[in-house]
Amino acid sequence: MLDLTPSERRGALVLLLLAVLGAGWDLTHRTPRMAPPLPEETALPAAAVEGPAGTASAPEPAGPLDLNRATVAQLDGLPGIGPVLAGRIVEQRAKQGAFRSIDELLAVRGIGPRLFERLRPLVTCVRAERTAAPESLQFAR
Repeated sequence: MLDLTPSERRGALVLLLLAVLGAGWDLTHRTPRMAPPLPEETALPAAAVEGPAGTASAPEPAGPLDLNRATVAQLDGLPGIGPVLAGRIVEQRAKQGAFRSIDELLAVRGIGPRLFERLRPLVTCVRAERTAAPESLQFAR
């Protein structure tokens, strides 16, 4: 059939081996096309968890999520925020200090205007209350 020299056969064998290894790599490191199932802790809409007589069987969130206190897991529960983006928000908070305004979310890589508008009603930015200095440290006027 093909008259190949020994070095040409070795080269063809190496190319074939690389192709098989590459295909194996692609099969084992392929990203799933479907979204992973939601964890059980994820809050469902109130209509989905209402039991008989309109009572909710799961606790509803107390209000917007505080960006300055939220954990990665809590941020991951927000729509459009995955674990990587939640980690970036926490990193931003660690580097720059507490968020003074929810508008500072736009400085986080991966949060654009559209995602920000979806998050705006779901998050808040509670500033830490500054405690007044003891009277002995206050200056007299």
